[in-house]
Amino acid sequence: MAYQVLARKYRPQRFADVAGQDHVTVTLMNALTQQRIAHGYIFSGHRGIGKTTIARILAMALNCRNAIGTAERPTAEPCEVCESCTEIRAGNAVDVIEIDAATNRGIDEIRELRDAARYRPARDKYKIYILDEAHQITDAAFNALLKTLEEPPDHIVFMMATTQPEDIPQTVRSRCQHFSFHAVKLVDILGEIRGIAEREGVDADEAALALLAEAGDGSMRDALSIMDQAIASAPVQDGRPVLNASQIRELMGSVPNAVFEKILEAVDGNRSAEVITIANQLLDAGNSPAQLARQCVRYLRNCVIAKIANIGVDGAGTDGVAAELLQISADEQRRAARSAALFGEEELARFLQVMLRTFDELGYRQEQRFHFELGLLKLVHLRRLLPVEEVLSQFPSGSGGQTHPKAAVTAQPAARSVTSTSAAAVAPVVPVSTKPAFSPFEADKNKRRFDEPAGSAAPVVVSAPVRADTPAPTFVAPARGVDAAPVVDVQPSVVAVATELLGMGSTVTAVLEPEAAPVKIASEPLVSSSQSGEALQRAAVEALTNAKGQDSAADALDEAEWVIDGNEVRVQTGVSKTMLPMVVNPEAEKIVKAALREAGAGALKLVLLAGSAASTAAKKPRAAKSGSAQAKALEHPVVQQAQKLFQAEIRTVIDLRDND
Repeated sequence: MAYQVLARKYRPQRFADVAGQDHVTVTLMNALTQQRIAHGYIFSGHRGIGKTTIARILAMALNCRNAIGTAERPTAEPCEVCESCTEIRAGNAVDVIEIDAATNRGIDEIRELRDAARYRPARDKYKIYILDEAHQITDAAFNALLKTLEEPPDHIVFMMATTQPEDIPQTVRSRCQHFSFHAVKLVDILGEIRGIAEREGVDADEAALALLAEAGDGSMRDALSIMDQAIASAPVQDGRPVLNASQIRELMGSVPNAVFEKILEAVDGNRSAEVITIANQLLDAGNSPAQLARQCVRYLRNCVIAKIANIGVDGAGTDGVAAELLQISADEQRRAARSAALFGEEELARFLQVMLRTFDELGYRQEQRFHFELGLLKLVHLRRLLPVEEVLSQFPSGSGGQTHPKAAVTAQPAARSVTSTSAAAVAPVVPVSTKPAFSPFEADKNKRRFDEPAGSAAPVVVSAPVRADTPAPTFVAPARGVDAAPVVDVQPSVVAVATELLGMGSTVTAVLEPEAAPVKIASEPLVSSSQSGEALQRAAVEALTNAKGQDSAADALDEAEWVIDGNEVRVQTGVSKTMLPMVVNPEAEKIVKAALREAGAGALKLVLLAGSAASTAAKKPRAAKSGSAQAKALEHPVVQQAQKLFQAEIRTVIDLRDND
């Protein structure tokens, strides 16, 4: 007899032999026992999981010559010994017609089938049609079959096997019983191929069998096909083929997952060079970038599942739900757990997303190697990212840009004075931060909690070191007519505790109790003199003049009107709203702000206002550049005397000196 591949040689012949489809086999056996036979069945699911096999077994059970409950057939399983069972198993039964719907998909073939269905079976009880790849039948052909499916003769049973049930019209599906097959689990495939290896006389270790089961990817036929190929290429010792994991991995063109474990360790250590070196070795060995990306995606998926299922690095926690989610061998489960322990769940999810996008791009990109290396580098870069919340929380506190009410009151001696008899010890002024508030988290820390009473805040102690011979401080009432809060008496107990905490040589000068409502202090401009605006203008224009390529901005701000309003410097220019961003570009604005900081006005906010040329004052002379001919001319005593005599302004200076 000619050689048969393992997938055909060990094809199940009984419902009990089918692995991983108990929900289908139990239902069909109960239907056979109760004689509840439907006229149409749809078997759908992954490739190589037993759809056509169960259709043949069901056909054998329907046409078996022996009745259920007899000695030859005690259960609903076919007897496998009668003529009908043997003919169906051999594939030459007259009343069981298998049709390849991929080639017989037209309306003419379906019309012939419909006409032949009217005749009774030649010998058996049922005439059974098995349509493989039924989703490829055209819509017109399905429409021609609708009436026969809805009201078929009593002797007709249709069985349709498909991998794409959604392509079958709903009108057809509603007339049949639909069974959805599951992918075969890893343990079921492993048990089957282990038994086949023993019957075939093949020596295979557990690592090799697990690799074959994983390569099947839920398909029993795929796993047996790879096993058949591996046995043919395996070395023979003492007349028995020997299978090992490295030989099977080389046959399939895959790499060990230990390589991806090293890559993730390098990613965790921020070692980009090592990641690229490993990728270069894999690609130079002849591995396809698409195949490597597919394996990397699978390994990252296993790491994500190991992280979610809380699998330990020693393999703890691999039972129960974890075993269902992670259909790999025990060694690979521990490997995935070790890699998952290096990262957080969010980081692994980002890694998986990046590699999935990389794998998708490799299908239509020209330089696949470059894109694969870029995808691995992205994993290293993602490791350097910080959450937005962590970045924002590192900015200054939300109360940094505001003056505390108590500190503001303490800083004004006219409103509330605390002096000593010798006037030698003065309480230090609390510095006020002018940094802006960026963090949205720190501002909530200053809010009173709902479970704290209104008066539960601790008193603020302000102290200053004084000499030992300094007399005790006394409290002086504020002058009449001064709007000040009453002076708070210092309790002896508070003074004693504060002195003990501050140490010897320090004396408490005031104890400020928290107030019920904050005192509003009118904000005063940081610079209020009438000449300060011109001084800031001169500084800004000089900085722009000294800068390269900022002459237009210098002219515009030199002709503008500078006014200090509160904590703002308002610059009214003669440039239109459209031209202002181009004349005073971001670089020029940066130079102006730097000049304001150098002039001691860094806390003022710069506000540029657009306007028209008519609204501005007459053009003023531009500040001379340091070291220029105009600056030297203005410093000459003759020029200064003439300027004073005639009350003139120098607008243009022409340098007629030779530049040789």
